Amino acid sequence: MNHKIQELTETHWEDVARIYLEGINTGKATFQTAIPNWEEWDKGHIKTCRLIACSGEKILGWGALSPTSSRCVYAGIAEVSIYIGEGYRGQGIGKAILSDLVKLSEENEFWTLQSGITKENTESIGLHKSCGFREIGIREKVGKMSNGVWHDVVLMERRSNIVGID
Repeated sequence: MNHKIQELTETHWEDVARIYLEGINTGKATFQTAIPNWEEWDKGHIKTCRLIACSGEKILGWGALSPTSSRCVYAGIAEVSIYIGEGYRGQGIGKAILSDLVKLSEENEFWTLQSGITKENTESIGLHKSCGFREIGIREKVGKMSNGVWHDVVLMERRSNIVGID
């Protein structure tokens, strides 16, 4: 599918929220149970590192970074969120978004990207590995879904080869 990657803005929120809800509904993409409003989402994500993939006017997926801590020593570390619309998974869109998000993160002086992925979400684990992330551990029974099922979370990390290497 022909698509382009561009900055995610408030004007995209309705489609971004819909894709986020599709992720919630998989039962393995997030422990979130409801979509926040734009203001809440905007406040929790780094403004310079937000991307969408689109084909014409159709948004196919999105990715964004969140700070991991308010402490200044962790300013170069961010957590990845990436969601692909139901009908567009497995078509390389996630890899395009995540690859561009990695480049954008380095342009914005991030030296480490991390992600916590439910063990069952093997597609996302594979996607992250294909973009240079490695497994650094597993947190057992760290989150319980609304259906009462506990999930282990695979911790993944990508260290930049160009930022923070001195």
